[in-house]
Amino acid sequence: MENRNTFWSNIPTVTKNLLIINLIFWLLDLVCSSRFNLPLKSILGLNYFMADSFRLWQPFTYMFMHSGFSHLFFNMFAVFMFATPLEQQWGSKRFLVYYLISGIGAGLVQEFVWWLMYGSAPVAALTIGASGAVFGILFAFGWLFPDTRLFIFPIPFPIRARIFVIIYAVVELFAGVANFSGDNVAHFAHLGGLLFGWLLILWWKHFDKSFGATPSNFNLKQWWSRIKQKFSNRHKENNPHEGYHYQEPVSGNTDTDDTGEDEAEKREMDRILDKIRKSGYDSLTQEEKEKLFRKK
Repeated sequence: MENRNTFWSNIPTVTKNLLIINLIFWLLDLVCSSRFNLPLKSILGLNYFMADSFRLWQPFTYMFMHSGFSHLFFNMFAVFMFATPLEQQWGSKRFLVYYLISGIGAGLVQEFVWWLMYGSAPVAALTIGASGAVFGILFAFGWLFPDTRLFIFPIPFPIRARIFVIIYAVVELFAGVANFSGDNVAHFAHLGGLLFGWLLILWWKHFDKSFGATPSNFNLKQWWSRIKQKFSNRHKENNPHEGYHYQEPVSGNTDTDDTGEDEAEKREMDRILDKIRKSGYDSLTQEEKEKLFRKK
């Protein structure tokens, strides 16, 4: 059976399904609003809990609704870029829990802010989008991979992930409190996702022994290079002779046994180096480490 490594197959399971589900909800909203005049955003989006339109499922479903394609695209691009290494590091189950808790927590914080603003008045306030969960992902990425350098437009130089998260949080807090532009962005929901993500990580660090508390040395640039390398490997699989040069056997007395041993040792070394490239040096067994540094 042929095993094809594609760009899509390299995305972890939960991240991939989140991308698909969000796209389905966006398409469903388009169809319902244009063909059936059904306000799906009002039904599944998060309404103020004092309003008649509030439903118990909304703190969960609101994070799968988006106002337009650009809103969906930028949120899902952030999910693809930053959730992929998180899921690879934590595993699918833990990452899914983290994503949902961050998103639901963001909605609860937004409800609390509305309550401070409107009290018991049944105000028609609505928020939608995965941005709260995305902010939780950004915080986890900054915590787990703090020294990864990111290029953020329009800043002309790379900044460390932890610095980026701090700056972003301060900007959101200032924008939420001042709201000087009168925008329609749920800044406090963003901060709520970050807050609940931070609290969940603290909980896991102190009460879950299986949780790795040490940040990883993940490098975003290297991860992207590995993705591109897999594409190039697919091309080589279609033409296995490409990139290899063969030499005719040299006549004379040669020790075939030694040659066979050398070839076996070379293949073993290639396997160890490939394992380092995929999983890191720490994934090697003690025997493999000794083989790597063994000198003849």
